[in-house]
Amino acid sequence: MTENAQTLTLNGVKIAFSNERNLLEVARKAGIEIPTFCYHSELSIYGACRLCLVDVKGLGIVASCSTKPQAGMEVLTHTEEVREIRKIALELILANHDPNCTLCSKNTRCKLQSLARKHGIDDVRFKRTFVRKPVDRSSYSLVRDPNKCILCGDCVRACNEIQGVGAIGFAGRGAKSTVVPPFNKNLADVECVNCGLCATVCPVGALTVRDDVDEVWKVINDPSKKVVVQIAPAVRVAIGEAFGGTPGSIEIGRIVAALKAIGFDKVFDTSFAADQTIFEEATEFVQRKIKGDNLPQFTSCCPAWVKFAEQFLPDLLHNLSTCRSPQQMFGPTARLILPDLLGVKQEDLVVVSIMPCTAKKFECKQDKFIKDGIADVNHVLTTQELVRMIDEAGLRFSELEPTEPDEPFNFYTGGGVIFGTTGGVMEAALRFAVEKITGKKPEKFEFNEVRGEKSIREASLEIEGLKVNVCIVYGLNNARKVADWIRSGESKYDFIEVMACPLGCVGGAGQPVTNDMRTRVARAAGLYKSDVSLKFHNPQDNQPLVNCYEKYFEGGIGGHTAHSLLHTTYRNRRRINGVTLPVWNNGAESKIKITVCVGTSCYAKGSEELLKKIEDFIQTESLGNVLQVEAAFCMENCNKGPTVVIGEKIINHATIKLVADEIKNQLTLVSV
Repeated sequence: MTENAQTLTLNGVKIAFSNERNLLEVARKAGIEIPTFCYHSELSIYGACRLCLVDVKGLGIVASCSTKPQAGMEVLTHTEEVREIRKIALELILANHDPNCTLCSKNTRCKLQSLARKHGIDDVRFKRTFVRKPVDRSSYSLVRDPNKCILCGDCVRACNEIQGVGAIGFAGRGAKSTVVPPFNKNLADVECVNCGLCATVCPVGALTVRDDVDEVWKVINDPSKKVVVQIAPAVRVAIGEAFGGTPGSIEIGRIVAALKAIGFDKVFDTSFAADQTIFEEATEFVQRKIKGDNLPQFTSCCPAWVKFAEQFLPDLLHNLSTCRSPQQMFGPTARLILPDLLGVKQEDLVVVSIMPCTAKKFECKQDKFIKDGIADVNHVLTTQELVRMIDEAGLRFSELEPTEPDEPFNFYTGGGVIFGTTGGVMEAALRFAVEKITGKKPEKFEFNEVRGEKSIREASLEIEGLKVNVCIVYGLNNARKVADWIRSGESKYDFIEVMACPLGCVGGAGQPVTNDMRTRVARAAGLYKSDVSLKFHNPQDNQPLVNCYEKYFEGGIGGHTAHSLLHTTYRNRRRINGVTLPVWNNGAESKIKITVCVGTSCYAKGSEELLKKIEDFIQTESLGNVLQVEAAFCMENCNKGPTVVIGEKIINHATIKLVADEIKNQLTLVSV
């Protein structure tokens, strides 16, 4: 028992507690799993599902997730009354839920299904209220099925609290409550960054990863096509979990064997392209640092982060590295070399990626990565989808004989492998940059200063008298904080690594689903273990890659060919499709125009609620004949929201009082 520990009684047994936030955490620590839909340790406490109820002496039945433990408490977790309330809650959900579970992609992995089974529910005593709604398949990365939503709010909080995007939220009240993107638009038409975190936390099948397996089977079975595949670093330390293995076990050999058995013509490792990314990105950083231009430099490997920056941080786009991600470097490199090597036309070469990431599906479909109608990367499958292909092919994964990736993209260093975890890109870049600046190989290859589990980490290094300040961040809301520090001058960095997913790609939404940080940590440890086991650790020691540059890339690293094939540009994506929506307009001739920003950033800061208050104010003051109200999707003031424009007056950090005062002021001027 720790020094600060106290005790309470849980089901008649004394239990010590200290730093636990609530009774739910105390119970889990004691080995008792209280059911819940809406509780996640990384999210705010919500208390919506009412499944985690417990009976506390003197308090009665309370939600364990929102009740703090106190010394001397007597808690019962499964009384007759508590179990009956849980059953009623589950049955009410089932009464308004799509009953076709066998065709759901979450079948056998659905939390609702599991809890219904555990609580012995074989019938629903309530009248069915389920009415089928359209399924949103507009996104390249995700599928939103409102028929399966249980209103737990996990996706809403994850999108707001961890990513700071607000691409999905609650609408309606009471029985009409729904979880939808703003104004009931499709996911593809709002500021979703395709990170897939919503699908990771969704306990049912309301938000899932888009499945492109059938498209890949088609090209594999087309004899006119040569189908090659690349495997991202993080996939190798997670796929084993789906077949009974332990998190972090390194399965690259069996993945290669499985892909060959499935029918891919050539199997390559994206770690080769990760080394290539460091060639370009670290060189770019060294040049920027020496010149003092466009610092700090942000990494550009994470497509969810890049889209986030394009939408919310357009003033910092010149700070992003111009380098493509490893996936999008591999594509044009493969198309440069493989047609002659394999004797195939460009249009008949199909490039497939196996990624831990849902945003990669969106990334490869962008026009800038498609030339003359041919995409650099044709299809992206997640780790989850690869698992399905392996099962569909009838392969016993754990019994496969490991084999090596194919030449010419089979050699890679430890620096390329650790790309899959937070701090890995930064460390690989430092391994390259230190040697580039000093002209000599570092005595050690590890940079433990940039490793760790904290979501924002800082480090300072001295390289031949040159001080380099770096920052490593995961979670896009944290990236926004770092951006604010940079703008205000509070922090001065030279190089910043950003990843969207918790602990980086190892926690990607395309991986076998986990919301346990320990699993992600084990996966990251597997990548570092792989790094140590390899003979070469620094990307610059990848001799086949050096040879590739000498033979195929005119001008070498950062040269003409490299810039043409391996670098990219960015654009401002602030606006949601469609500019404005009329909110209040009764046809009167004389109006003062009021525009309320409901773009994602302002929406997250309460602009929807403000809009309703403005409507109430108009009705209360009988001003409908002189005012016109519109909702706009961006006013370029995202860090000052909510933003309202009244006539030509811009109000930042708007409140109903500020808006009402300005309306009255302008009405006075009009009457004068």
